[in-house]
Amino acid sequence: MNPVIVIPSYWSRTDGPVARGDVGIYDHSTPISKPLPELETCLQSLEQVRGVLRVIVLVVAPPAYADSARARVDGICRMHPDLNPLVVGRREAQEVIRLVERIAPGLEGEPCSLRGYGAIRNMGLAVAAALGHDVVVFLDDDEVALSESFLIDAVYGIGLETRQGLPIQAKSGYFLDREGSPLANTSEPRWRDRWWTKREEFNEWMRGALAGTRISRSNHVCGGCFAIGAEAFCSVAFDPLITRGEDLDYLLNLRMYGFDVWFDNRWFVRHLPPKVPSHAARFLQNVYRWNYEVKKLEASREIISLHHVTPESLRPYPAPWIDERELRRRILLTSLARTIAGPERGFYLDILLRGRREAERWATSVARDYFAFQTYWPRIMASLWDDRALARTLVGMGAPKMAVRGKRGADIGSLDDALPMAGDDA
Repeated sequence: MNPVIVIPSYWSRTDGPVARGDVGIYDHSTPISKPLPELETCLQSLEQVRGVLRVIVLVVAPPAYADSARARVDGICRMHPDLNPLVVGRREAQEVIRLVERIAPGLEGEPCSLRGYGAIRNMGLAVAAALGHDVVVFLDDDEVALSESFLIDAVYGIGLETRQGLPIQAKSGYFLDREGSPLANTSEPRWRDRWWTKREEFNEWMRGALAGTRISRSNHVCGGCFAIGAEAFCSVAFDPLITRGEDLDYLLNLRMYGFDVWFDNRWFVRHLPPKVPSHAARFLQNVYRWNYEVKKLEASREIISLHHVTPESLRPYPAPWIDERELRRRILLTSLARTIAGPERGFYLDILLRGRREAERWATSVARDYFAFQTYWPRIMASLWDDRALARTLVGMGAPKMAVRGKRGADIGSLDDALPMAGDDA
């Protein structure tokens, strides 16, 4: 096995509030001037991890601050040469984009780029493929590895089969919060939030998964603790249209194309998220996101070759969120309640009067676009796989100048020795 750790890292000029109506934001962006960025803490935690061959850092920043963000990331990565870091900024990304456009000319939008949650993940997969890595381990920059066996746990079972003969090609772990709990906060939500909480159904699913065998079929993906084998990531792309929640959306995509995601209840990280700059902006992203999921799944049922994903197959979570009638009720009541009480009331009023309907119209108009793009993805990845010329270019451009290959990384063969036989504990 030849795994690589891929870390999307989001940067901005400040951590101030976003403009009303701005959907194209990320859950958190690190201010370029922050004294101790989340990425530094994340990479520091990886220093203890056995078997790290390479870490790819994807630098996401507005064009006006891209160079400053890149300089900051290069400086951080120089401090961790043993991780063999490779930084992918706009110059490196453009090399990949040019090849993708040559392989699949005429693709609309930015299906593989450094903008948009799904497209950013696709960029990570494309770079990993060019470098010949057969397992991609996604880690978020606001998370830390807690054990030296993080990577061994990450690849545990990948490429093998369960006792029922089902292949394991994609696997999620989970995160612990600051208090060390894997469950959502169970304190009574404020009345204005009562219709927009997943706590009960999520915790019901999580408790069952934690109490079962080590490997079980998953209804959940933790995008910052997620491992994908080449057979899956060369066959199925992330959706570049998704506004957030690209990890759970990828689970739905994989199921539609015949793969399952599995849950490993012994693989986890600690999540240390910074403060959310705007809860209303995140809510609006989720309004777009869930409307899109409903419409995309509806469109998928018209394609005979796809496996149909139903709410019933996703109980107890996230079934309620992909039921169209239930989703509309939750959006209406939440936007109304938050318009009446709480912060950012003007933002929520705009969502109530205009934003929720615009989200539905947008979702309907683009519901089939992913399937058109997905037909090209296997060809794109087959062409990029182990592309020596592209790999040399990326390493030449993206390796921070003072970074050298570390001597302490274990031979990856030791990871294979730690893997289970087919069906063990699954």
